[in-house]
Formats: sequence, C-alpha cells, structure tokens
Amino acid sequence: MSMVRRLLTTTLTSNGLRDLRRARHRLARRIGGRAMTVDFFFQVDDPYSAIALPYLDALVERYGLTLKLHLVPAPDAAAAPEIERLADYGRRDARMLATTLGLAPIGAGHPSAAQIARAQAIAAAALNGERPIDALTAVGCACLDEDTDAALAAAAERFGALDAATTATIVAQGAATRQKLGHYLGATTHFEGEFYWGIDRLHYLEARLRAEIGASDAPVCPVLDLRALPAPVEAATRPRLDFYLSFRSPYTLVAAERIGALAEAYGADLRLKFVLPMVMRGLPVPGAKRMYITLDTKREAARAGIAFGKIVDPVGLGVERGLAVLHHAIAQGQGLAFARSFLRAAFAQGIDMTTDAGLLPVAARAGMQPDAVHAALADPSWREVAEVNRTDLFALGLWGVPSFQVDDRPAWWGQDRLWRVEDDLCDALNLPPIDRKTS
Repeated sequence: MSMVRRLLTTTLTSNGLRDLRRARHRLARRIGGRAMTVDFFFQVDDPYSAIALPYLDALVERYGLTLKLHLVPAPDAAAAPEIERLADYGRRDARMLATTLGLAPIGAGHPSAAQIARAQAIAAAALNGERPIDALTAVGCACLDEDTDAALAAAAERFGALDAATTATIVAQGAATRQKLGHYLGATTHFEGEFYWGIDRLHYLEARLRAEIGASDAPVCPVLDLRALPAPVEAATRPRLDFYLSFRSPYTLVAAERIGALAEAYGADLRLKFVLPMVMRGLPVPGAKRMYITLDTKREAARAGIAFGKIVDPVGLGVERGLAVLHHAIAQGQGLAFARSFLRAAFAQGIDMTTDAGLLPVAARAGMQPDAVHAALADPSWREVAEVNRTDLFALGLWGVPSFQVDDRPAWWGQDRLWRVEDDLCDALNLPPIDRKTS
C-alpha cells in the first residue's frame, strides 16, 4: 500500500504531468480559436478578493486575457471549519498586505449576514456593468468599511443592486462553477486547470503566461518572500520565535526547511510547538482541499528548492509516533533536526512512519539512538503538550499550521508569511525595516 501511495503522489505532483496538462489545455484553446481565459471567484466579505483584483486587472491588461468574474459565497464548514477565526485573521492579514504593497487600505469592519447579502446584490448588478473589476473592488472595500451601511449605500447608488432571488441564483451558479473546477475558497483565480489563491499565488500565473508568450518586460505581480538573509545579527537579547507545526501538514515541511536559517540569521530563540493535525482533532479536510494543498505545496517547495511529492501520509499512528519522538527530541536540543527528518520522510521520500523500520532511520538522521526513540514512544506526555500548544494557538486567534509568533507580536499563519516573521524579527532587534515593494 505504501508503494502505491508513493507512486500515485509522485505522479500527481510531477512536473511531467503538470506540463502535459498545460499542453493539452493550450492545444485545445488554439484549435478552438479561443482567447486565454481566466476565472476569478469573488467573495464580497473576503478581503483577499478585494486586494487581488487590482493585480488581476493588470494581468488582463498586460497579457490580453479574457476575464470571467464569478460571485461566490463563503466556503462551507467542511472546507473552512474555523470560519470565524479565518475571517478575523483574513481581515488583519489583508490589511497588512495592502499596507505592505501600497494598495488602498482595507477596513476593519465585520459585516453582518444582512450586509453581506446586500453587498452580494450590488456585486451581482455590477458583474455586467462597465469596469466590473473596479466595481467589485469598491463593493469589497465597502463591505469591510467601518461604517458598512453607509459605504454599501454609496456603492448601491453607483452600481445598482439586483433582487434577492436573482442574486441568490448568481451566487449559486458561481459556487457550482467553483466546485466543478475543483476549489472551495474565494479570491481564487483559475486558468486552464490550475488555481491561484489571492495575491500570494498570482505570480505563478503570470510566470506561466510570460512563458507562453515569451515576455521580456518586468512582471506586474509581487513575490513576497524572505530576502537574502544577513550574516548572524549580534544582539543583547534574543527574540523568541514560536513555530507551531504538525506532522501532517505539507506546508510545514516548507517552513521547517527555512525557519532554522531565519532564526540563526536574527539570533532568535526558536521554540517548536507541535499540535495534532486538524483531521485528528475532528475537523474535516475535503478532497478538493487536500488536492489543492498538495499541488500548491509542490510549487512552493520547488521555488524554494525543497524536495516534495513522494508522499506516504502519516495521519494517525504515524503522526502520533512522530510527535512522541519530537517531544523528546526538543528536550535534547534535536527538535528541528528531527522535525525536518520526519517531514522529509513523509512528504519527499515516501517513508512509512508507522513502523520502526521507517521511524528509526529517520530519527537516526537527527542524531537520536534507538533506545531514545523507544523511550519516547513509551511516554504519552506529548499529548498533554500538544493540547497546551493547541490552546495557545487558538488564543492567538489562529487554528492551523504552520504558524509563527515573534515575542508577543501578532501571530502569522502560513509558510508564505515567513517574510512577515522576518519583518517582526527586524522590529524586535530595532533593525531598519525592509521595503518589501523593492526587496
């Protein structure tokens, strides 16, 4: 069974299969004489939708794309089981992104269900108007304005509004199209078989478009990432850097491979805080979500030069055994080394972590002897630590991994916020801020 899983995931994440799919879509488009067409799924109360639209507009203009806009509801509970935390964090994160990139500011409003319905009616009316991207951007910003009612009233005066029944039909059609194509979130762009979420992934779409047309001018979409790390910083005090991780998260592999160098460069005290995966905490992970995460991790890992794709999912017993050993490895100063070794084994080497034949060599790579591994496996105290860490994570307003916090600053979720962690480390050390628009 492990061999079959390795073969399937290796094939699924291979560049060869990706290139074959792209070639098939490109050929069908050219034979049919169709334009390059992108679909964007707009959720009125999702701030990532509003801040992605200006860049999508720039892509349409630069590369001559045909744009289809779809109005969609919030993801269902299965795809986003902590929907309130996701919404609260998304507003904070999107405000940070808008400030970093010099975009129009995003408000801190918390729209009610009635206000969301009104915003959808206005957005639905704007879909077929002139400059719908500008209209949807305005509606998204109005929905999150501190005075939401007044902002929506102004938007309705400009763009009009459809009746509730017609709006509901349009939203349902958008949700059906999104589901058919294989996604579950708002702020997502789809182009010929691949999805690109928010601002963070549009540079992948642009790279694909540039390769097809042979563009040589500067790209328009930002790539927010760690800069070339400096020589280790000397400081009187060391910032605390908490790293929340689980052993079933492929994104955690990407973070684990990079965070050690980040901590070393800024002299941070790196603390590993492990939690059980969501699915082992009773939270569902639908198939479309697993598929997107796997393929998205592949491109993120490839960009960072990290091996990924030969997978034997350690969920269940494999995760439990790994966390038991990690608990002891942290106490012995080998935590990050073991975490990296385990994650590489599960997500890049296809090693079955439910057996000693898999786990013992993986632990040995991190400097742990078999006796220490067996002692760790016999100690159930890791479960209490994992629960304490989960409670701490929830207290930060987060729920998933990888997540990070520098000292007592706001925490950030996702390996693609490591650059924001770097900014926090600079702030903690009173170093000059990094200009992310030019770095």
